[in-house]
Amino acid sequence: MYTVTSSDGTTIACERVGSGPPLVIVTGVFNLRSVGSDLAAELASDHTVVLYDRRARGDSTDTRPYAVEREVEDLQAVIASVGDSAAVFGFSSGAILALKAAADRSSINHLFLYEPPFALSTGGPLPPPDLPATLQAMYDDGRPGDVVATHQIRGIGLPEAMVEGLRRSPVWPGLEAMAQSVVYDATITTTYPSPMPAMTQVAQPTAVLYGVDTWPALAESAQRLAGLIGIARSVPVPGGANHTIPPAATAAAIRTVENEEQQQ
Repeated sequence: MYTVTSSDGTTIACERVGSGPPLVIVTGVFNLRSVGSDLAAELASDHTVVLYDRRARGDSTDTRPYAVEREVEDLQAVIASVGDSAAVFGFSSGAILALKAAADRSSINHLFLYEPPFALSTGGPLPPPDLPATLQAMYDDGRPGDVVATHQIRGIGLPEAMVEGLRRSPVWPGLEAMAQSVVYDATITTTYPSPMPAMTQVAQPTAVLYGVDTWPALAESAQRLAGLIGIARSVPVPGGANHTIPPAATAAAIRTVENEEQQQ
């Protein structure tokens, strides 16, 4: 593990594996950097893969007040730790963050966006605009469990019975430990329920990936997003049920996209 310091002084914890052109993995809500470890292992033979804990989770620190732009600065600091530019693989809300960073002209040379939760599908869930403020009030009141549960129900759309089951599971304390970062992910998804114009005009080669067995709304949104970004392609990935990353198939899809673009 190593650390970088973001523009506002926040310490961002990173780890690096492999060798080759750099690729940074940006995870989503409830994710520590370890969520990308299996994918990193699959890519390590020909990529330098960087994993990092986004602010307010894992081994990274936090600085308030929050703004999505602070997380763009965090990503830029991580990229700078491995070179002048890097490819970025963003998962879920991390994909929205990666696309925002590219639109803000960060040092990204290639985008791989895995199931960004834009509300682009027919009848797809739309997080309520007041969700971040509601979650922050719960957190400030010392109720991290309610932050987690409320986001899972109102932000993601999980059934209440499922969330109650999770409350009794061994994973719950780890989710509560990330409660402040959940507010930040809710800020990303409510600020950008659909891509802003600059996001659809990014110049970097862009692939929008989705698991062929994922939730239908996410697959539809991924395909629609690729259509909105003029230079993007949508890439179905075998497996990947229920909004998860199948490591081997995803690594293979990334390499296929890279090889095809090198031949153009």
